[in-house]
Amino acid sequence: MNIFKLSIKNIFSRPLSSVLSILLLSLGVSMISLLILINTVLKEQMDNNLKGIDMVVGAKGSPLQLILSSVYHVDSPTGNIPLKDAKAIEQNRMVGYSVPLLYGDNYSGYRIVGTNSKFFDLYDLKLKSGDFFKDEYEVVLGEKLAEKLNLKLNDEFVSSHGLRETGEVHSDSKFIVKGILDFSNSVADQLILTSPESIWELHSDHDHDEEVNNEEHDHDEEHDHDEEHDHDEDKEITAMLIKFKSPMNIIQFPRYINEETNLQSAVPSYEISRLFKLFGFGIETISLLAYLIIIVSGISIFITLFNSMKERKYDLALIRTLGGSRIQLSLMLVYESLFLTIIGFMIGIGLSRIGLIFVSNFMESSFNYSLNSINILNEEWWLLLISIFIGLLACLIPSIQVYKMDISKTLSDE
Repeated sequence: MNIFKLSIKNIFSRPLSSVLSILLLSLGVSMISLLILINTVLKEQMDNNLKGIDMVVGAKGSPLQLILSSVYHVDSPTGNIPLKDAKAIEQNRMVGYSVPLLYGDNYSGYRIVGTNSKFFDLYDLKLKSGDFFKDEYEVVLGEKLAEKLNLKLNDEFVSSHGLRETGEVHSDSKFIVKGILDFSNSVADQLILTSPESIWELHSDHDHDEEVNNEEHDHDEEHDHDEEHDHDEDKEITAMLIKFKSPMNIIQFPRYINEETNLQSAVPSYEISRLFKLFGFGIETISLLAYLIIIVSGISIFITLFNSMKERKYDLALIRTLGGSRIQLSLMLVYESLFLTIIGFMIGIGLSRIGLIFVSNFMESSFNYSLNSINILNEEWWLLLISIFIGLLACLIPSIQVYKMDISKTLSDE
């Protein structure tokens, strides 16, 4: 007698209650799995993008906004800071190295960031083809971004002012693609990188054109020299990523920047930890709701098996008379419960991956970020064990009652 096949037939004999139990369990599993996926993948992405950055320096404003805009490039910058102030910080004895960032332009919604070679070292960026930028208006970008924007080596494009593609187009200045980077699984994959001089020159040309349109000037050689000197003095950057020589400097130096200068410092690890704590309450609340749904699905499985056992008492007694043992009949209910549980879990995992695709598409369209993970995480294996435990708990009472069933009394009652 094949008890497992008999269990499957019993499940299909009551499709409505079986489908309801599976749906409830899959809903709870999918919610928890999706939260685990988003939390884990997002945290991995954020940790990966920190790359040992100890501090970010920028204009006064929100520290979290400074981190999101300068490290993750998903927010507007807090403003610009003078280049001379940034150089003074760079020369401080506590600073190991610093990476300047300049941005304020985009191409098709993707940021054009002015930086230097240290940025490539920071994110361990490798060239797939071409070369790194050397002259003004030369750019490099990641292979996936190049494919998305349909850009190849030596292609030219014009940027738009601002961080959205609806900004004013700089039609008089063309960037040229000099290099394509290998995929790095970092924020650099979503950026178009160029030299700081390119950004300064781009905006210098723009400001100069406006000035010529508004007023007429006579320039002599001495005045040109003074203007060039003043222009260098007026140069600004958006932010600066800093790595300290010693971990102990992270206590003292940020406080000095915030209290003694007109700049602002923010510690990425602290701000991101604070951000996840804010998210944590919402995640825990939704997780509790999802676990309640899983418990309700367990109750549903219990009711289904209990009612099924009462309806099939006579059939179960006949199976006993035909040679079926008490253990086999009890196992039949266990198999039914486990089958419903595992099917519900698998559907829930599938739904969570579909949900992640929607979340990833939303983040990509809104922030140019992509979240992809189809692997089963360790937390999800624990979720499977919890689901199986609830399934076994649901079939415990019906299985015991079947085991203790009096064959003679059951047959005589019928």
